[in-house]
Amino acid sequence: MLNLSLSPAGFGLNLQNPTKTSSPYPYHQPLSFSSSFYNINPFNSNTKYSKALPRNLSLTCRHSEYFEPQQQQQGASTPKVYVGYSIYKGKAALTVDPRPPEFSPLDSGAFKLSREGFVLLQFAPAAGVRQYDWGRKQVFSLSVTEMGSLISLGAKDSCEFFHDPNKGRSDEGKVRKVLRVEPLPDGSGHFFNLSVQNKLINLDESIYIPVTKAEFAVLVSAFNFVVPYLLGWHTAVNSFKPEDASRSNNANPRLGADLEWSR
Repeated sequence: MLNLSLSPAGFGLNLQNPTKTSSPYPYHQPLSFSSSFYNINPFNSNTKYSKALPRNLSLTCRHSEYFEPQQQQQGASTPKVYVGYSIYKGKAALTVDPRPPEFSPLDSGAFKLSREGFVLLQFAPAAGVRQYDWGRKQVFSLSVTEMGSLISLGAKDSCEFFHDPNKGRSDEGKVRKVLRVEPLPDGSGHFFNLSVQNKLINLDESIYIPVTKAEFAVLVSAFNFVVPYLLGWHTAVNSFKPEDASRSNNANPRLGADLEWSR
């Protein structure tokens, strides 16, 4: 219960927070005001006060102690978001989605990039009209450097990437993945052809899909946008502080940009 009383000359106010009601909104509770006013003659100090009839006022208010923590709780954790770009053709489908970089903590409390992000390509063969067998999909992890090769690819250029997922292990050489990107004969785009040889399960499969100029342009635009994030540069830029730059320039004046451009 909250009680507030103000008693200046000629004025009386009583603020009271009543007990909980049966309202379905327990945090919307009414506050009642009880006030008394007096008639005063300012030119006669001996004038007696004649009490006026009290007035009762009611006000419904909202408790900020309830709503503010709720808002903070909702914004405390960012929900995970899944994005990607898909290309569907008669014989196969191709989905492209980014995977974030990984960081490892240091003793100083800072973080260091331990693994660059990549873009995962998933190829699924067709199982019917507008149907694809994702149970038979084959995947290829496109590195940042390989993305650079695709970004710089001309209309008549081709490139090839080779991956061994078990490189450096006892099963090295038993799984072979080759991604070839070649121009279409009519110049309308590129072929994406993924060949997978897996001796462990006796698999030899090749999935190809034509990619038009417009679709390839979308891929290049997406690659250009996401590369700095896959390198983790956005985390470094967000952590930059003015005092850090000032400290480094004072430690080594030759690092100052003003000296660099004044030569």
